[in-house]
Amino acid sequence: MMMALLCVYRHQSVTFRTFTLCVLLCLSLHAPLSSAFYIPGVAPTEYRSEERIDIKAVKMTSIKTQLPYDYYSLPFCKPPENKLRYKPENLGEILRGDRIVNTPYEVQVNDPITCKVVCGGNKPLKFTKEESNMFVNMIKEDYTLHMLIDNLPAATAFKNINTKELQYEDGFKLGFIVEGKVFLNNHLDMTLKFHPVSSSDGSEELYRIVGFEVVPRSYSAKSLTPTDTGTCTIADYQVEVLQLIPDTENEVLFTYSVTWDPSEIAWASRWDTYLHMSDVEIHWFAICNSVAIVLFLSGILALIIVRTLRRDIARYNRDEDIDDTLEETGWKLVHGDVFRPPQYPTLLVACVGSGMQLFCMVLVIIVFAMFGMLSPASRGALMTAAIVFFMFMGILGGYHAARLYKTLKGTNWKWAAALTASFYPAILFGTGFFLNFFIWGAHSSGAVPFTTMIALLCLWFGISAPLIFIGFYFGFRKQPYEHPVRTNQIPRQIPDQVWYLSPFVSTLIAGILPFGAVFVELFFILTAIWENQFYYLFGFLFLVFVILVVACSEVTIVMVYFQLCSEDYHWWWRSMFLSGACSYYVFAYSVVYYYTKLEINEFIPTLLYFGYTIVMVIGFWLLTATIGFYSTYTFIRQIYAAVKQD
Repeated sequence: MMMALLCVYRHQSVTFRTFTLCVLLCLSLHAPLSSAFYIPGVAPTEYRSEERIDIKAVKMTSIKTQLPYDYYSLPFCKPPENKLRYKPENLGEILRGDRIVNTPYEVQVNDPITCKVVCGGNKPLKFTKEESNMFVNMIKEDYTLHMLIDNLPAATAFKNINTKELQYEDGFKLGFIVEGKVFLNNHLDMTLKFHPVSSSDGSEELYRIVGFEVVPRSYSAKSLTPTDTGTCTIADYQVEVLQLIPDTENEVLFTYSVTWDPSEIAWASRWDTYLHMSDVEIHWFAICNSVAIVLFLSGILALIIVRTLRRDIARYNRDEDIDDTLEETGWKLVHGDVFRPPQYPTLLVACVGSGMQLFCMVLVIIVFAMFGMLSPASRGALMTAAIVFFMFMGILGGYHAARLYKTLKGTNWKWAAALTASFYPAILFGTGFFLNFFIWGAHSSGAVPFTTMIALLCLWFGISAPLIFIGFYFGFRKQPYEHPVRTNQIPRQIPDQVWYLSPFVSTLIAGILPFGAVFVELFFILTAIWENQFYYLFGFLFLVFVILVVACSEVTIVMVYFQLCSEDYHWWWRSMFLSGACSYYVFAYSVVYYYTKLEINEFIPTLLYFGYTIVMVIGFWLLTATIGFYSTYTFIRQIYAAVKQD
C-alpha cells in the first residue's frame, strides 16, 4: 500500500482511476506466483513403500514443426500384451494434442533400479528401414518427449549460460545430431524426488512425489549387456552412442534406471521447478517500466482532456460571445450529427457484441487464474475454461449488442442476433476446420477428432447462440441509450481534414501506446504457446490487462475528440479502428517473432502459425475495439450533455 499512498502524495489531484491502478499494482506485485496454482481442497497423493507408480506418456512436440504426435506413433516399447490404456481427456487436452497413455516402464516407490530393459528381454529390437527413417526424421525435427508420473511432468535440467543457475524444461529430447549423424536417446536416467510424511495414525511412513527429472542418454548395443532377468549393465569404459543409420535396419535396446532422492520440497511447491523463469530481473524491469510509462502518459492525456474540455464547456455555456466561441472550436458544431447512425449498423453491433463477449471471458479467466483456480496440474483446464466461459458470456454480449442496436434504430433484432452469434465463432470454427485438414494429413495428434468438432458445434449452437438470442431479447426490450442532443435531418458537410487526422495515420498513432503496455507480456505468451513452456504470471497479466483497458480508452477518446474538433462526426467506426489499432502491431510483432525466435521452415507449420495468429489477432481487435468504442461513446454523451443547446 505504500506505493499507492506515495502516488497520492506526489499527485494530490490524482484521479480515482490512477489511485485504483496504483492499488492494483501493489496487489499484483504481492500476489503469490507459483503457490497460487493449487485449488483449495485438492489433496496430494501419498504412496506406500514399493507401491507401483504408473509412468504415462503425453505426446511428442517440436518447435520446428508445431505438430504434436502420439507417443506410440513411433515404434516404442509397448506394455505387456500391447494393452494401451488412454486416459479420458477434457476438451482442452484434446485441443492441445495430448494423448495420455500408459507405458511399460515399471517403477516402485523407493525402489531404485540400476539398469533395466524396457522390452525385448535380452535381445535388442530390430527397426525396419521404415521405422528407422521415422526415428531419424523425428530427431532431425528436434522432437521432445513428454511423460508424467503422479501428474508431474518429466523435466530436463540444464544450466543457464548467462546466470549459471540450474533450470528445467518440460520433457526430454528424442535424440541429437552431431556432424550430420543422428543418435537416439534409448536410455532414460530417471530421478524421482519424494517428500516423506507420516500417516494419519503415525504407524507408517508415506511418500509424496515432488520431482521428476530425466536425463536421456544414448548407448549402443555393445555398451549394454542385458540379462535373462530383464536387468542390464552399462559398460564402465569405451561407451559407444547409438547411431541410427537411415534406410537400413538398426538394432536398439531401450533401457532405463531409477534413482530415489528424499527432498525438503513440500507437495504444494513441487511445481516451482517448472515455473521458475530465467531473466527475472529483466522481466520485472520491463513490466515496471511499461507500467510507469503508460501511467504517466495516461495521466497527461487525461489532464489534457479534462482541462481542454472544461475550458470549452465553460465557453459554450456563456450567454455572451456565443458566435465567437463557435468559431474557435468545432466539436459543438456537429452536435446535430454526432449521434447519426453509422454505415453498416448491424455489422457494428455484431462486432461490439462479440467484443463484449470476449472481454467478459478474458476478464473472468484472468481473475480465476490469478487467484489460483486454473492449475497447470489440471491439464487443459485453462483452454476448457476459456471455451466454457466464452459460451456463457454470450448472454452479456447479446444484451449489450441489443441495446446498441435499438439505439441505432434497428428493427430486425433477430438478424442482428444471428450475426452476433455467428460472427467470431464462424471465424474460429472455419479457420480451425480448414487447418485441421492439414493436421489430419500429417497424422498429428493435434488434429481435432470429428466427435470433438461435433461437440464444439453443439456448444456453439446449443449454448452460445441461444444465450445471445436471450440477451438480445431482453436487451431489445430495454430503453435505448439516451442521447443529449437531437440529430438533424440533413447531414452536415465535413470539411477537409489535416493529414495527421486521416484514418490511416491516426490509426497508426493510436496503436502505439496500448501496444507498449502489452508487448513484454506478449513475448512470454507467444513463448508459452509456440515453445511449449508454462505461463504463470497471471498477476502481471491482470495488471497489464487493466493498463491496456485504460490506454485504449484514453487514446481513443483523445483521437476522437480531435476528430470532432475538426468537424468530422463519423466517429462510430473510427473509434473501433483506433482502439483496435493495437492488434495491428500485435500481428506485426508476431511476424517478427516468427522470423527471429522460431525455426519453422515448412509449409504446414507456417500455415498453422499464421492461421492461429490471425484468429487471435481478430479476437484481440474485437476486444480492444469494444473497449475504445464504449469509452468513446460514454465520453461523447457526457460532453454533449454538459453544454447548453440552442
